[in-house]
Amino acid sequence: MINRNLVRGVALMALALGFGLPSVGYSLGSLGHAGPGMFPFIVSCMLFVIGAITVARARLVAPVPMDFQVRNIAIILGSLCGFAALSHFVNMIAGIVFLVFCSGFAASTYSWKRSLKITAVLIAIAFAFQKLLGVSLPLY
Repeated sequence: MINRNLVRGVALMALALGFGLPSVGYSLGSLGHAGPGMFPFIVSCMLFVIGAITVARARLVAPVPMDFQVRNIAIILGSLCGFAALSHFVNMIAGIVFLVFCSGFAASTYSWKRSLKITAVLIAIAFAFQKLLGVSLPLY
C-alpha cells in the first residue's frame, strides 16, 4: 500500500527543489535589496519545510491508502486547458467561469452556488491584480 501522506510530502519537497535550485542561479541579493532569485528561493524553502513536516507526520499517523481517480484528473486537466484557451481567445473572465464550473464536476458533490461564489471571488482578485497592482490581464 502506498501512503498518500508520504507521497504528498515527497511531491512537495520535489516541487520545492525543482523551483528552488534554479533560483540560486539568479542573484539572491539581500533581504534589504532582494535580487530576482530571492522570492522563488524563499517560497521554495517554505514549501520544502512543509513537505518535510508532511513526511514526518506521515510516519507518525496511520497510513492512508493512495487512490487515483482518472476521471477527476481528466476533468481538472480539461478545465485548465479550457481556461487557457478561453483566456487567450475570448477573455480571462470567461476562462475563470469555465475553469470553476467545469472543475466543480470533479468534486464529490456539485454545487452551482459554491461555484458561483468561487467565480465571484476569483474575478474580484483578478480585477484587484489588474487595477491595484497594474498586472496586464485580459479580463474583458
